[in-house]
Amino acid sequence: MPDSTRLIQENIILNMAEGVMSIGFNGVINFVNPAAAQILNLPEDAVGKKFAACFFDDNDNDAFTQTVLDAVYDRTRAHEAIVEYKKEDKVLQLRVVTSFLQDNGERVGIIVVFSDLSELMDLRDAVKSMEKIRALNSQLEIRNKLLGETFGRFLSDDIVKQLLDTPDGLRLGGKKKCLTIMMSDLRGFTAMSEKMDPQDLITMLNHYLGEMTEAIQSMNGTIIEFMGDGIFAIFGAPEESSTHAADAVAAALDMQSRMDEINKWNLERDYPVLEMGIGINTGDVIVGNIGSEKRTKYGVVGSNVNLCGRVESYTINGQILISEATRNMISNDISITKEIVVHPKGVKGDMTLLQVIGIGEPYNLFVDIKSSAPEKLKKTIPVVFYRIEGKHGEKKSYYGGITGLGADMATLESDAPLNVYDNIQIEAGGELYCKVVEKTDENFLIHFTSVPGGYRDWKQYFAPEIK
Repeated sequence: MPDSTRLIQENIILNMAEGVMSIGFNGVINFVNPAAAQILNLPEDAVGKKFAACFFDDNDNDAFTQTVLDAVYDRTRAHEAIVEYKKEDKVLQLRVVTSFLQDNGERVGIIVVFSDLSELMDLRDAVKSMEKIRALNSQLEIRNKLLGETFGRFLSDDIVKQLLDTPDGLRLGGKKKCLTIMMSDLRGFTAMSEKMDPQDLITMLNHYLGEMTEAIQSMNGTIIEFMGDGIFAIFGAPEESSTHAADAVAAALDMQSRMDEINKWNLERDYPVLEMGIGINTGDVIVGNIGSEKRTKYGVVGSNVNLCGRVESYTINGQILISEATRNMISNDISITKEIVVHPKGVKGDMTLLQVIGIGEPYNLFVDIKSSAPEKLKKTIPVVFYRIEGKHGEKKSYYGGITGLGADMATLESDAPLNVYDNIQIEAGGELYCKVVEKTDENFLIHFTSVPGGYRDWKQYFAPEIK
């Protein structure tokens, strides 16, 4: 090889960023370029020494030493590896490649070329980390979406958001807040459920609850739970609201306004007509996560919750009754068609309830009153009836006579000890469920809450003059 060419090659090797070392098959280091000395932190007198002598006591770098020794003793092939190399307080990532040193076509040793890949490895690790982070974020998004969709079928969107986004969203405990509570219930549903096919019953109920859920959540309401056919919702939590009382009334009006379409859908499938009452009350309650570490629910407790249940119990079909506490919290114009005075259990003194049929700006929601006064019958219809306590009727029979009939009301003469808002069941083509809405010296005005399938034939037979 010409001297000029050899000189050029030596200059290239001396100025390479990669380390270059040549080792004879006798294990002696013959050449080390500056990069190799710097990367490996070799002493200046390394050339001429045995490779093993320079590295044998360096236990931290056995992987590098073994790779080079393998190349020295295995003369059948080149070697390549990526190994760690500890240099002072740093750990480098070295790519080691060996080839054969030849003299006149004869292999006389090996050439070791190594480069520091630490920065590239760090970059690769960073890329991998970013890929892992992206994968974890994707999994987290999928998980949160799944949790949101799963919880969302049982909880309102606001509660789900609080559980997933708030650090202490699952912590047990509550706080006192002024909220508006709403409870709704279908009239005569218990009796209805005993006669319907289970699948039809669930289909009908799910359709009804779906419409009610939309109405409640569109007015910022939070559904606490479905209680069979009943709905328990609050307004003003977990999201704060200064209009929670008005929102609740607007939601109730929207719920009642949807009943016509719901019943139209029911009749198309030969399902019974549904009638709903809604009670609303406003006051201080304890709201938060209630239960134990194993079973927790977001809920509200307090006397005002119980009082809302009492208010709802006084409603008849299509009615919305609110407490004076709720009325006093509403600055909007509302339409009230009736005031009634009741004596709820657990409440000292009288309580005035207001029947709401509309609310003005910005809601503009109104419902129609469809009840009609009973027409006097030509002949009294004798009936047997039972007074209902809760969901069950008394075993003792009472006797009376129907003296007037309307579309959803009747007048009943009886000596039975009935009071206003008592619930009764009359044998009239089946189990006709009613609520006493007025009491006079002569009779009781009763409102139908659940009409049996045989009622129309019963009515046609006993009172054909009433259309």
